Amino acid sequence: MGASSAHMILHYLQHAPFEGLGRIAAWAQAAGHPIHATRLYAGDPLPALGEVGLLVVMGGPMNVYEDTLYPWLVSEKHFIEKVVAAGKPVLGICLGAQLLAAVLGARVYRNDQREIGWFDIRRTPEAKESKTARFLPETAEVFHWHGDTFDIPLGAVHIAGSRGCRHQGFVAEERLVGLQFHLEVTREGAEGLIEHCRNDFEPPGPFVQRPEIILAEERRFAEAHALLEPLLEHLTAPAREILRA
Repeated sequence: MGASSAHMILHYLQHAPFEGLGRIAAWAQAAGHPIHATRLYAGDPLPALGEVGLLVVMGGPMNVYEDTLYPWLVSEKHFIEKVVAAGKPVLGICLGAQLLAAVLGARVYRNDQREIGWFDIRRTPEAKESKTARFLPETAEVFHWHGDTFDIPLGAVHIAGSRGCRHQGFVAEERLVGLQFHLEVTREGAEGLIEHCRNDFEPPGPFVQRPEIILAEERRFAEAHALLEPLLEHLTAPAREILRA
């Protein structure tokens, strides 16, 4: 992004202290975009709509439908709905993708398999219909940590799937993106998940890697980040006009 490009507020919703922005933070700082956060787990208030340019909804160990255990999920879903209705871009990651799918009217439910570790996704033929999905190559090895999945929202484009989970991503209105996988993950982020979510490794499964395999190859993180950054560039472009309004 050149010096003449308008800066915008990147606001993220955080569900757990060990699941932060990862690579997104470094990208936003380099681009000059202010970063604001709502730490839902700490009781932070949600922002005014005018304080949001790009909304990023992060992952977390809870489930979309656990409103009783996590009452703030109710207000969070209402807030995401307002952001969508206001025409702003949204990126949902893992739990965040599930929340975005739910707000768009899709079902969220237990996947047949847990996916934990580095596994290939494959771009769908439908992804060619979406300019936003151009960041995806035909196949990519990406990081996963989830047990739930979502249906593709009505009118959205199904952009990716994997052997362990058919619905890995969607794009709606070229500005609403749900990714079941984590392109933002850093080595430190993966280490945090391993430390705080060790119970997820049991029982073993065909798509559950051990911690030493997850952390074995540094190049995996760099390759994921190389896919992420063009997507962030695309999502911030329309938000410049929104912020001027």
